[in-house]
Amino acid sequence: MMNRKPSTMKSLLLVLAGIAIGALVFSNLEFSFSGFGSGSGKELSLSGGPRYAEAKNTIEDYPVQSLRSFNEAFVQIAESATPSVVTVYTEKTVSRRMMSPFDFFGHQFDDFFGFPGMEPREGRKQIQQGLGSGVIVTDDGYILTNNHVIDGADAVFIRTSDNRRLDARVIGTDPKTDLAVIKVTARNLKPIVLGDSDRLRVGEWVIAIGSPLGENLARTVTQGIVSAKGRANVGLADYEDFIQTDAAINPGNSGGPLVNINGELVGINTAIASRTGGFEGIGFAVPSNMARKVMTALITKGKVTRGYLGVSIQDIDDNLAKAMQLERAEGALVGTVVARSPAAAAGIATGDVITTFNGAPVKGSVELRNTIAGLAPGTEVLLTFLREGMKRTVRVRLGQQPAPEAIAPGAQGEANRALWFTAAPLTTDQARNLGPGSGHVVITSVDQSGNAYRAGLRKGDVILAVNRKPVDSFAAFGTAVRNLKEGELLFLLVNRQGNKIYFAFNL
Repeated sequence: MMNRKPSTMKSLLLVLAGIAIGALVFSNLEFSFSGFGSGSGKELSLSGGPRYAEAKNTIEDYPVQSLRSFNEAFVQIAESATPSVVTVYTEKTVSRRMMSPFDFFGHQFDDFFGFPGMEPREGRKQIQQGLGSGVIVTDDGYILTNNHVIDGADAVFIRTSDNRRLDARVIGTDPKTDLAVIKVTARNLKPIVLGDSDRLRVGEWVIAIGSPLGENLARTVTQGIVSAKGRANVGLADYEDFIQTDAAINPGNSGGPLVNINGELVGINTAIASRTGGFEGIGFAVPSNMARKVMTALITKGKVTRGYLGVSIQDIDDNLAKAMQLERAEGALVGTVVARSPAAAAGIATGDVITTFNGAPVKGSVELRNTIAGLAPGTEVLLTFLREGMKRTVRVRLGQQPAPEAIAPGAQGEANRALWFTAAPLTTDQARNLGPGSGHVVITSVDQSGNAYRAGLRKGDVILAVNRKPVDSFAAFGTAVRNLKEGELLFLLVNRQGNKIYFAFNL
C-alpha cells in the first residue's frame, strides 16, 4: 500500500498537467456554430448552377476554456452537420441462370435432345441491394455521394435524418474522381456548407459521418485528424488528391461527409486502406473543392470536361535527376507527347522537364496532372520546362480531354540475359500490335530482387533509348549496354503499352 501512494499521486499530477496544457492550447481557438448548413442563411447563386449554402456565423468568438466547453464544441459541430447526412440505398435487378439436368453433360446434349441453338435458360429475377452514404449540399435536393455507391443501380432512394424515405434520381457520375450527384424532391432539407479544402491543414480535427456496416448504424459520428493531404497513386480513381484521415471509416461510410471544426464539408469519404476490410486508421476523402467543381459541371453541363495538354508525365527521383544532370529531383518529366496535341503544337518533347505551371513551381506529376484536369478546355497556360539544361517558356492553349482509347497489350519475347533483366528482339507481330515507332527491343523478364525491378521496370516494356541514345536494333542495344560496369547508372526510355516512361537505376 505504501508503494502505491506515490505512484497514484504522480498519475494524478500528470492528468492535471494535461488538462491545464489542453486549456491553454485551445483557449485561442474560435468556433462558429449557429447557422451551419442552414437553409435559412444566405445562398450563393451561380447563374443557373446549384445554390450552395453559405455559412452564417453568429458567434464569431468562442474561446475553449475547459474540457467541458471543448466537448460541447464537438457536440455542436456534430449536431449541425448530421441533419445534412443521408443513407443511400440502391437496388439492382439481376437474373440467376436456372440449372438444367443436362448442364452436367455439356451443351452437346442440347443438340442430341433436339434443342440446337437453344438460348441460355433464364432463372428468377433477384434484387441486389446496396447501401452507402451521401450529403445534402443544396436546399433544393442535390446530394453528393460516391460513384461506386450508385454505379449500375436500377433504383436509388435515400433516408433522411428525420426518417423520410425519398426516391432519388441520378443527375450525373464521374468515375474518374469516384463522385456522383443524385437529387431528391422534398422540402425542409438542410444543406451543409461547403468548406475550402485547400485551406485544410495536416493535424486539424475532422469529423466523419455516415452509415458504416449497415442502416442500423446510420449517421454514425467519428472523430480524428487530417493525417495527410494530396495522397495519390492509391489506385481508387484516375484523379486522386485524397485527404487522409484517421477518423474511423468503414464500409457504408462511402459518400458521407468529412467535416471540419467549422461544421463545413471538406471532403467526401471514399475508401479505407485495410488488410482486413475493417477500420485500421487510414481513410481517404475526395477534397470538397474537387467535389464542388465536379458537381457544378454535372448539374450545369451534364458531364465533366477537363483540360488536356497531351503528354504523359512522371515524377523525378534521385536517380533520374542524376542521370539528367538536374539540380533537384523536382518537376514533371515528359514521356509520351501525343501527336497533334496542344503540347505537340507548343513544341514540348519527350525528355523535357516541366518546372513551373502558370508561374507556380511543379513539385510532381500528380499535382500537375490534377491542375491541368481542373482547368476548362481552351484555357491558356504558361509552361516553363528544361531541355538539355536550357530553360524555355511557352504558352499553351489546353484542349479537351478525349475519351480513353484501347491500349495495345504488352509484348512478349524470348529471353537474352542483360543486366537486371532479360530482353529480346521485338517480333514483327509485336511491332504491328504496338504501332509505328514502338521500338525494337522488348523486356521479357525482370529479376524481382534487382534494382531494375525496384525502379519500376517490368516485363513487356519496350526499350526505346539507353543513356539517351536511341535503340534502333537489338544489336544496338547490346552495344549500348556491353561496356557498362557494376555500380554505373543506367538510364532507359521505354514504351509501356503506348506510353513513354523513363527509368534510372544502378547496375
